[in-house]
Amino acid sequence: MPEVGTISSLDSADYDPIEHLNAIFSHPSTLASVSKTSRALRRHQYELDAEIAQRVAEQITADGESVQRMQAAQADLAELFQKIESVRERAMHTEQTITEMTSDIKRLDNTKRNLTLSMTALKRLQMLTTAYEQLRGLSSSRQYRECAQLLQAVIQLMGHFKSYRSIDQIATLSRNVSDVQRELLEQVCEDFEVTFAKGEVAQRRGMLADACLVMDALGDNARARLITWYCNTQLREYRQVFRGNDEAGSLDNISRRYSWFKRMLKTYDDQHAAIFPGPWRVDEMLANAFCEGTRDDFKAILAKAIRRADGQSLDVNLLLSCLQETLDFEHSLERKLTNSSRMSIDTFASNDEKVPLFAHAISEAFEPYLSVWVEAQEKQLSVMLPKYRQQPLKPPDEEFSPQLVMSSSTELYSFYRLTFAQCAKLSTGAPLVELSRVFARYLDNYAQQVLLYHISERPSGQSPSRFPSTEDTIIVLNTADYCFNTCTQLEERIKGRVEDSLKNNVDLQSQADAFMGVASAAIRGLVRRVEADLEPAWREMRNTGWSRLQGVNDQSPYVVELLQRVNARAREILAMLHKQQYARAFGDNLVELLASTLTANIIQCRPISEIAAEQMLLDSYVLTKGFEELLTLSAPHGTAAPAGYVKRVQHTMGRLSPLLKTLQVRPSPPEVLVQAYLIHVADKSDVNFRKILDLKGIRKQDQGHLVEIFIAHKSGPRNESLPQYSAFLTPLVVNIGTTATTTNLASAQLHNLQGRFDPSTFGSAFMTAARDGVDRFGSPALGGSSAAGSRSVSPPPGNAIQYGDSGSTPSGNVNQNLRSIGKFFKRDLGGLGGRFGANRGGEDGGK
Repeated sequence: MPEVGTISSLDSADYDPIEHLNAIFSHPSTLASVSKTSRALRRHQYELDAEIAQRVAEQITADGESVQRMQAAQADLAELFQKIESVRERAMHTEQTITEMTSDIKRLDNTKRNLTLSMTALKRLQMLTTAYEQLRGLSSSRQYRECAQLLQAVIQLMGHFKSYRSIDQIATLSRNVSDVQRELLEQVCEDFEVTFAKGEVAQRRGMLADACLVMDALGDNARARLITWYCNTQLREYRQVFRGNDEAGSLDNISRRYSWFKRMLKTYDDQHAAIFPGPWRVDEMLANAFCEGTRDDFKAILAKAIRRADGQSLDVNLLLSCLQETLDFEHSLERKLTNSSRMSIDTFASNDEKVPLFAHAISEAFEPYLSVWVEAQEKQLSVMLPKYRQQPLKPPDEEFSPQLVMSSSTELYSFYRLTFAQCAKLSTGAPLVELSRVFARYLDNYAQQVLLYHISERPSGQSPSRFPSTEDTIIVLNTADYCFNTCTQLEERIKGRVEDSLKNNVDLQSQADAFMGVASAAIRGLVRRVEADLEPAWREMRNTGWSRLQGVNDQSPYVVELLQRVNARAREILAMLHKQQYARAFGDNLVELLASTLTANIIQCRPISEIAAEQMLLDSYVLTKGFEELLTLSAPHGTAAPAGYVKRVQHTMGRLSPLLKTLQVRPSPPEVLVQAYLIHVADKSDVNFRKILDLKGIRKQDQGHLVEIFIAHKSGPRNESLPQYSAFLTPLVVNIGTTATTTNLASAQLHNLQGRFDPSTFGSAFMTAARDGVDRFGSPALGGSSAAGSRSVSPPPGNAIQYGDSGSTPSGNVNQNLRSIGKFFKRDLGGLGGRFGANRGGEDGGK
């Protein structure tokens, strides 16, 4: 029989006896072991009972011991509490005993302290009484040096008896001391008045110096009274001479005022400085009193000059002369009295962080009339700009360099810097803001009347108009870039000096945008130079017999000539562009122009056969590869074209592919042509589909059936997601009158390519846009399409100007239009990498 424990554990919580028995007697043959199994179970039961009884007995014994231990612990705690209470009672008894022992000592200490205070008070009272009596005697004999020492002691001792003034004797003594102080004050003032009136300052200088020590002891009020009297006495003659006489007090005699005071300061240094203590700074007080009186005089004089009955305005030259003399005088006071150097008026900011003591002390009177000075600066600028316009872009004896800028721009900003610094010295308030507005106006005028003037086409009496030279255009571009950077710096420095509440009124950002508009115009002018060389190549393309073409060649003859002319002129221009941003802008604009012109010329070559379309597509691929290398023409051999530029070229030229691929399909069967249109052009426009038919040369009477098939197919479920109009094909105008000349046809086609550069009318179109107003801009991409990484590098040139149906242009402001163009140009150049205006030599301005 198997052991009981091996079959099922009797200690298990889920023990099942039936299962256990079935396991033991799993076969009839095992029934013979029933009695043996019973005995084993009974024996195991007896063992468990014995073990349980033993455990119970042990637990009973352990409980008794625990109770005994708890009772013992309680007894120990009771004994501990008794001991603590005993200690506390002994501590209280000890404290009471010590208090009784020290009470006598405390009484003795209080007695000693009160006795000491009484003796000290009596001693101080004795000293005060003695000092008071001595002070009275010394004051009557005018021994001021000893009086000053005793007076300080008396005032200090009297302070100890403030709490004892309720005692009659102390109150009487306090009144006597106050009387002595008043007597001394009046006596010293009288001595000064008599001495100065009799002219005995030199003989009695020592006595007066000692008297100042007395005034120092009497306190701030006494000292201020003496200084005020001295300043009034010294300035009495000045006020009588320059206030009582209109001629002497006029602005013409302002130098006499300052000369008079300089002599007064010399007199003070020679005769009076030894009288007054240095910490009093009487010379500064005298100078402040002079400045305050003079400032009030000038305010009255200037107000009277403005209200003159004869109607004559204030003389600006006289005002400026007086201002300059006043500033020089204030600076001389600053150097003499505060040992601070004069701050330069020829720099934007001074390195001296100390606030000048005499800054605007007198010149403040001129601030309300600085508008007259600002008007004078404006008149000077109005004379300068016509001269700048007549000046050549570079001196005849100076060689051209790619970094050259117009000398007039540096002269203009030099004048701005000097004028700004002078105005900032005079005022950092409203006049400085008004001067910044004058700066803004003439920066606009400089951009329009000088820079834009030099890059605009001028009538030559023949056709075409005279173009600005490439070197001239590069100089204007560099100058616009220099003006943009300097304009931004000027705005920052003006805001750094003007009052915080007026900083928002200073804004030259619009002028910076206007210079960016000029830079954009210069880039387009360079593109115009390239376009002017390409007319023979385009003429050869239009003269090719496309309808009679029998086979496809590697490339058409016009492609070779076109690439040669583009590369030759672009290489020359890129070598002169020293900033990568402008080189990239030139390349992007040039590719946009070439793609637009190629599209216009393809339209003029209709009817276009399938073979001709295939040849044109192959030509466009060759041109694309050639255009991708434009930016590397002036770079060292082996230089790779910027990836962003290559992507831009591929996207721009790739817009022709859907049109040419559709034109390659034969009109029969018609379903194939319709399907090709829906796949490549991918729009639902019946008008655009008819344009394809017109380009293929299909007659009007034969187009109806094809259009019906197109309408049926475009409504199918596969074409539901197609747009209604193609962004590229919709702007194209195919139906042009047959009497128009080839050149006029090209211009008409280019005019209808929205957002594209019109090369044939750039000069007149750009100037018309600036003068007549540009309120709307075309899409930056051909036909309004766009793609990632191919944003327009500059605002839409030429054809971006939207004219009304009547041919009239909206009126507007040239500067506002330059700013709008500049914002586009600056935004797009910012996408080429880095802050605009930074001179970077990187391979790609932006990728």
